[in-house]
Amino acid sequence: MILETIIIVLYTTSLVLILLYALAQLNLLFNYIRARKKNNTAKKLDLTNGVEAPYVTIQLPVYNEKYVMERLLRNIAKMVYPKDLLEIQVLDDSTDDTIFSTAAIIAEIQKTGVNIIHICRKNRTGYKAGALKNGLKTAKGEFIAIFDADFMPDKDWLLKTIPYFKNQNTGVVQTRWGHLNRDYSILTKVQAFALDAHFSLEQVGRNSHGHFINFNGTAGIWRKSCILDAGNWDGGTLTEDLDLSYRAQLKNWKFIYLEDVVTPAELPVVISAARSQQFRWNKGGAENFQKMKWKVITSKATSLKTKIHGLLHLLNSTMFLNIFIVAVLSIPMLYIKNEYEHLKIYFIVMSFFVVSTLIFFVCYWFMFKKIYGSTLWNFIQYIGMFFVFFSVAMGFSLHNTIAVLEGHFGKKSEFIRTPKFNINTIKDSWKGNIYLTEKFSPLLIFEGLLMLYFGFGLYSAFVVGNQGGDFGLFPFHLMLFFGFGYVFFKSLFK
Repeated sequence: MILETIIIVLYTTSLVLILLYALAQLNLLFNYIRARKKNNTAKKLDLTNGVEAPYVTIQLPVYNEKYVMERLLRNIAKMVYPKDLLEIQVLDDSTDDTIFSTAAIIAEIQKTGVNIIHICRKNRTGYKAGALKNGLKTAKGEFIAIFDADFMPDKDWLLKTIPYFKNQNTGVVQTRWGHLNRDYSILTKVQAFALDAHFSLEQVGRNSHGHFINFNGTAGIWRKSCILDAGNWDGGTLTEDLDLSYRAQLKNWKFIYLEDVVTPAELPVVISAARSQQFRWNKGGAENFQKMKWKVITSKATSLKTKIHGLLHLLNSTMFLNIFIVAVLSIPMLYIKNEYEHLKIYFIVMSFFVVSTLIFFVCYWFMFKKIYGSTLWNFIQYIGMFFVFFSVAMGFSLHNTIAVLEGHFGKKSEFIRTPKFNINTIKDSWKGNIYLTEKFSPLLIFEGLLMLYFGFGLYSAFVVGNQGGDFGLFPFHLMLFFGFGYVFFKSLFK
């Protein structure tokens, strides 16, 4: 019974932590609903007044961006803002021949009167954080706008965002990500579904009540003095944006999130690219929890509720660990349930934890209907999308759990960039992308075995106990079987 007790304790603990996270999401939903009913009354800078219009530097941190570099530069060159108050820094750490083609495009743009400069380092020390920090040394702007290589801001983007820096305590203005290729595949739809929840429910829900949010690494603007006051960029974690965001807010800098200003970008279309992005984000989140937890807990200027939301925010990626534990132990728990009659009351109580899934279902529906509408057909589509999203997310749980554990235990790893493809429609092909590697990961074997394991869980539903089976966990195991199967076959056959 010792092994059974250990399984029950681990399973129950993970379920409780997932429920706490779900309740925090529900609180953010209430915040989001209330925030949508309020009008934005923030005072704004008058950019038509030459005295109030500030000098702005746009930083473009890039590394080997063969497929999107020209699109990025020509789009940014169209940015509407007084030319004498704008400079563009191309922070180019490239190690391939794109460094020459980029230089040629920059020279062409310079002839049109745009103040754009090409900054190249001899090494990638600090990766993206190092490039941003290096560019900051010579940046003339009072404000620093940052865009990754696959982002396509509208030409009036600065006119929509800079005015919100009227308050001198405002350190960051962040905009919502859009998706250029949302409908390209199941993979892009799932990524868009998750990001939409973050950029609506979570960012608005936190920001509207003064809780900590994060600059998302791109499509936002920093006050230069805020960056310096918070200690500047640091490449010590894989999510330098989350790190600097928390250091700034712990020093009482205010962040503003603009849900209605959308900055389109490209979603990874190949699962290997999505894997590398997910690994970096999830490991970086765990690293920042270890780095920031005591600073958040001991902050005298931070309210208790903001501390709780802040810690749960930093633990976002750790939910994958809890989900993975629940998933793996759910099959032994199915057998324990049907072997030990005296635990019947325990399992009746445990059935309450299905409320976590219901909370996520409700929260994500509010996000979904805002984008697609709330008709009956939209709701039916949402049910299908929710099933697919949860399945694929759980299919990534082993991969993301490893990332989380590495982050918590302090294992260092290289900053792996997400390959860009310039893929917008199903007719576009990513075949032949020179940045994709054919390296086989042993992790794929375990994901295939987990697919079979949860197939066994589906079979077990028919044979456990003496009452004709137990189908309480059948939907859960079906999603896990589908999710790990999707990740396995998609990774195997690309």
